[in-house]
Amino acid sequence: TNKMPKKILLVFTFISAQIFAQSSKPNILVIFSDDHTQQTISIYGGKVMVTPNIDRIAKEGAILKNTFVTNSICAPSRAVLLTGKYSHINGLKDNSPKRNFDGSQQQVQKLMRINGYQTAWIGKWHLQTLPQGFDFWKILPDQGNYFQPDFIQYPNDTIRHRGYVTNLISDFSLKWLDERDTSKPFFMVIGEKATHRNWMPDIQDLGAYENVKFPMPANFYDDYNNRTAAKNQDMTVDKTMLIDDDLKIGIDYSKPGMFGRMNPEEKKAYKTYYDAAGIEYEKVKNNPKELVKWKYQRYM
Repeated sequence: TNKMPKKILLVFTFISAQIFAQSSKPNILVIFSDDHTQQTISIYGGKVMVTPNIDRIAKEGAILKNTFVTNSICAPSRAVLLTGKYSHINGLKDNSPKRNFDGSQQQVQKLMRINGYQTAWIGKWHLQTLPQGFDFWKILPDQGNYFQPDFIQYPNDTIRHRGYVTNLISDFSLKWLDERDTSKPFFMVIGEKATHRNWMPDIQDLGAYENVKFPMPANFYDDYNNRTAAKNQDMTVDKTMLIDDDLKIGIDYSKPGMFGRMNPEEKKAYKTYYDAAGIEYEKVKNNPKELVKWKYQRYM
């Protein structure tokens, strides 16, 4: 396309030439973990938690420690991956639902299909319009839900599935791999919803870090004095972390929405666990410094 930046086009061309020159075309799997910071992946030296399965994949492949992205925001990051274009050229500059991704433009999966690949995208998509150029897709509407999520499946059927979103995405992905045409190589993208806000763990993971006290960052109390741009940003533990949706205190599980989707067993487990957290909250809610420390530990 004449709108694709020359450097990116050259990279795509080089990669394509390398892949398609091989007599046996490799299978290609791309896994997105959403808003998953490097600091929580132990292969990168993160001390916050241990991620043995991700570490195994890295050890058997490659670790990239000096990387850059065209656009790191949720939906636009997917658009630049698919198109190889800057955001102002592919048309998706932010997460506004009014900005629909133009699926008719050239995309990597369309090029893969031309070269004999089976293609699939399963999980979070978040591009407002339905995928084009894939042999199969099964996507979450918009951001999706953690419990009992809806999925839109090719060609355009929306079905609510019982279960937890990470498990379902895994099951759907493995099913497609088991049933695909094995005479062809595959290009597959698995889009995880986790670990995106509002961070709803599966019930067996509640309390997994309850006895861990996470160290406070050295600059935790930085007030960004004399740095206007930083001072005006709106992603702070103190002001932006919501007591209800984010920290799960005082939730009404009878209302529709992300908590209302939970089944009785899930609601009971959540209520039991977060009612105990609510007792801690009551002790610190009127002490600003202790409250922000408590919020940070709960977030972590």
